[in-house]
Amino acid sequence: MTNDLYEPANFRTALRDWLDENDLSPGDDHSLQGHIRQFARVQRALYDAGWSRYGWPEHAGGLGGPAILRAIVGEEVVGRRLAEPGPYSMLEVLAPTMIDYAKPELAAEMVPKLLSGEEQWCQGFSEPGSGSDLASLTTRAVLKPDSGGGTYVINGQKVWTSFAQFSHRCVLLTRTGDADTPNHQAITAFFVDLDTPGISVRPLRTMHDVDEFCEVYFDDVEVDASRMLGKPGDGWQLAMDLLPYERSTCFWQRIAYLYSRFDSLVDEVKRQGQSIDSDMGEVYLALHTLRCRSRATQHRLAEGHKLGPDTSIDKVLLAGAEQRLYDTVRDLLPGAIELDDTPWRTEYLYSRAATIYGGTAEVQRNIIARRLLDLGKE
Repeated sequence: MTNDLYEPANFRTALRDWLDENDLSPGDDHSLQGHIRQFARVQRALYDAGWSRYGWPEHAGGLGGPAILRAIVGEEVVGRRLAEPGPYSMLEVLAPTMIDYAKPELAAEMVPKLLSGEEQWCQGFSEPGSGSDLASLTTRAVLKPDSGGGTYVINGQKVWTSFAQFSHRCVLLTRTGDADTPNHQAITAFFVDLDTPGISVRPLRTMHDVDEFCEVYFDDVEVDASRMLGKPGDGWQLAMDLLPYERSTCFWQRIAYLYSRFDSLVDEVKRQGQSIDSDMGEVYLALHTLRCRSRATQHRLAEGHKLGPDTSIDKVLLAGAEQRLYDTVRDLLPGAIELDDTPWRTEYLYSRAATIYGGTAEVQRNIIARRLLDLGKE
């Protein structure tokens, strides 16, 4: 790629031309497993053509260029419905984490496996008693006494682990400090192979009838110390650095998906002979406000700024826009949610969790109030 194509507008034009010439349309398998296979297929094609390597550093298998190029690839792929936003999100959350915290040789070996669709990874953070209060997690990693400091033994349970049943590896948070170590300083991250003896995965079928989430159990699981991400006690900072990635490029892809669904809603309303009313206008305004905010976040990330608590604003806006969209579907397409077995029903039910997953709306508003507006704790 010539340097002039590092310019975002030129890059997008070239990518669109390539996508128009290469048919990556999904097949008829709309199951979760089908979505995972389709995502791997799309990633393989993008990787072989170079598109999914731009925006990633060369030392981790990328081809360089500004990070905003990754956002463009995700927007085009998800906006065209070539891949679903859920599987794609793991790429943009976990690859940067590996690059930032893994030993360089480990990142160089593993990141290309994710970028190329050869592997799927998952994120082992939440536990049955540690959701919003992540610092209270209890999964423990203890040095094996006879290993000379080379092996950790992990025991515990994770929950709400997206796509664990399809994943090859897991970025896992554990507790390594002793009883006197403050919670935030006692957390250590590991990069764990999910075929390691002692790991069992149990999918959870939710009310929207998809088993995207899983429980993952660790029973005397041995992990080499070389798979530690960062140093002992770096796990909390890793988690804090990961969340802004989740709320930047990942959100940009999900916004593209929501826009595509908004377009589908407009088409269905027109087919039914209804006029486009103020409810539709409010949905568009919510999506446009979210997109404008997220665009600013993409540019801050591309310019090398460290994203922090300000991304809680993005999270609140995303949850509000997503729920407003599907509430409008319920109001304008009678029976599509309650009576008909359509994608709208599944998506409506999933949207109810938008104010919970990735940090509840209440927690996000507290962060905005305390850390951005300095309003104190009361």
